[in-house]
Amino acid sequence: MNPSNYLRIKNKIPSNVNILAVSKGFKSQEIKTIQNMGQIDFGESKFQEAFEKQLILKDLKQIKWHFIGRIQSNKIRKIVQNFKYIHSVDSFEKLQKISHISCEEKKNPLIMLQIKLSDDPTKGGFKPELLKSKWGEIQELKNVILSGLMTINPKGLSSKENLELFKKCRSLADALQLQDCSMGMSGDWEEAIEAGSTWLRLGSLIFGNRS
Repeated sequence: MNPSNYLRIKNKIPSNVNILAVSKGFKSQEIKTIQNMGQIDFGESKFQEAFEKQLILKDLKQIKWHFIGRIQSNKIRKIVQNFKYIHSVDSFEKLQKISHISCEEKKNPLIMLQIKLSDDPTKGGFKPELLKSKWGEIQELKNVILSGLMTINPKGLSSKENLELFKKCRSLADALQLQDCSMGMSGDWEEAIEAGSTWLRLGSLIFGNRS
């Protein structure tokens, strides 16, 4: 755990930038420690692990849970039922399914559409041109609130390369009139802020290394 790191970053970032504490792989007690310091947004990427923590921490009503992992179609209903924010919607088909299930569940999750800005075979997401061509259809979907875009840069880029990709994400979000960009992690958060990120996904920088 590195609470002093958390406070240092919190004091350094602009007021329009939010920290999403990526708590996957960390224990409920560690979430509690950071939450006591004023952090309310926590990101999880595996449904079962997240659900167990949600049960343990159910008395902490102010916590907002974000799903940030790859979405499996058979888990969409559970994700919609248990998460206010979904950051990793990487295809039109999954978005349609989320919309359909959200209607049935009477929920309105806040959605970040995952964008693929480089040829990285390990990452999913909408290609920018496809997203633009589908935008009219996407806006007609019910019971989903389109909050912004999310991107994950490939590993091993220089600071300048990270900045350039993040700027592309911000520029696309602005073109679609979306407020949020979920971009920047423990290794590249400063470049993300410079490019206009509104959500930083920070794990090891706050919690230390995963065991």
